[in-house]
Amino acid sequence: MISGAYLSEFQDAYVFEKNCNDALDHLNMATDVLSPFTTLSDVESVNNYRCVRRTLSEAINTVIERWGGHIVRNNWRIEIRQTIGQDRGVTLAYGKNIVSIKADENWDDVATKVLPVGKDGLLLPEIWLEVPEELYEIPFTKVLHIDQNEIKEEDFISEDDKVDEEAYREALINDLRSKGLEYLSENKIPKVNYALDAYLGDVSDVGDTIYVKHPKCKIDLITNVIALNFDVISQRITKVEFGNFRKGLKNLLETVNDSIVEKVEMSAGDTTAKLEKELTDATNSIKDRLGSSYVIVDGDKILIVDKLPKEEATNVIMINDGGIGFSQDGINGVFKSAWTIDGILNMQNINVINLVADLIKGGTLKLGSNLNESGIIELYDTSNTLICLVDRDGITVYCKDGRMIKLNADVGFVGYDADGSKMFWVDQTEFHMKKSVIETEITIANRLRFIPITTDTNTGMGIVALV
Repeated sequence: MISGAYLSEFQDAYVFEKNCNDALDHLNMATDVLSPFTTLSDVESVNNYRCVRRTLSEAINTVIERWGGHIVRNNWRIEIRQTIGQDRGVTLAYGKNIVSIKADENWDDVATKVLPVGKDGLLLPEIWLEVPEELYEIPFTKVLHIDQNEIKEEDFISEDDKVDEEAYREALINDLRSKGLEYLSENKIPKVNYALDAYLGDVSDVGDTIYVKHPKCKIDLITNVIALNFDVISQRITKVEFGNFRKGLKNLLETVNDSIVEKVEMSAGDTTAKLEKELTDATNSIKDRLGSSYVIVDGDKILIVDKLPKEEATNVIMINDGGIGFSQDGINGVFKSAWTIDGILNMQNINVINLVADLIKGGTLKLGSNLNESGIIELYDTSNTLICLVDRDGITVYCKDGRMIKLNADVGFVGYDADGSKMFWVDQTEFHMKKSVIETEITIANRLRFIPITTDTNTGMGIVALV
């Protein structure tokens, strides 16, 4: 079970400046036993997470909270997607199209106006923060006591070994304002969850958007479908659960099992008298969906086109014993993308979230720049421990005892001990080191050489002048 996948503090479970997809991969590889799951995400935001003594499910819940997105489960595949479902314009209103509904609302944290209080009673220059829109008849106000312990004075020591009070205070003010605005953004509307026993024709999948007209709110509450009950005989959705909270992994397996059992029991209890009619309706429904494309067997090839006759088609897929070709210029146009029978994939542009390969050959591998700020290369040893990182800060090589070597434009070439102190470094044309052990000899400017000397009576150092 997923709860058995444990993340140990002795393994590298520190996610540093990664997008959501890389964070999931990093955590999934850091479990104490090999994780059976594969992970995927298209959430592009970059964040940090120090994971210590947490199960994989707990870690993924934290990723959802920090990176955002919605979780999608498919057997052993766990995804966090930027958006799921579709907005089909479904709106529910109290007293109108809602007849029977179970509502769960939490207004405890709702706020439209807050007074943030920070370290040592620090207040913002503007004192209050408010949401720009008018959401309710009267404002919901709160005093927020915000933890700022992560901002330390020692991080603002100037060259004269004194604390830069102005910079320190500015950092606290910016942090206080940012956390206050974040609280308003997350809590300006209540946390709601609804279970509706009804058929909604425009709702078809988990993640679909439903707008709720609430009598206390001046705007529609935006919710997403969380769960559906589907009657396989009547081909109708009989119950919809929707809300505006992010669903985590907790009780995932139990929820999936309960859903399967419920659907099996529903199917077993239906009579077979309706089966023939329902199968006919289902067949017709499938055929109705095939009208947007056409398949043509044309001699030695199969064509899939978006319009008939084929000569007027724009989007074309051609299949023969050479492979599969894709064209957006018609059947006589250029097939700019192809997957040939020898296994070669030729594409002008390929967008991939996860790529697993034994060997990648190419001319230029472009990472980072202004197009991909989180572009990185990670190298792991056989125990899944990070040993080398190439990112926007240059190259970092990690040793098992905590030492590391950095090579980048800011520090040049520097070696650090396990405590983060410099052991050796390059300063322009000079090489510095705290300690040095020379095994054989030292030559200085091709003029002076120090060499070890051993005689019958003594062992020492000899100095030789070079001509």
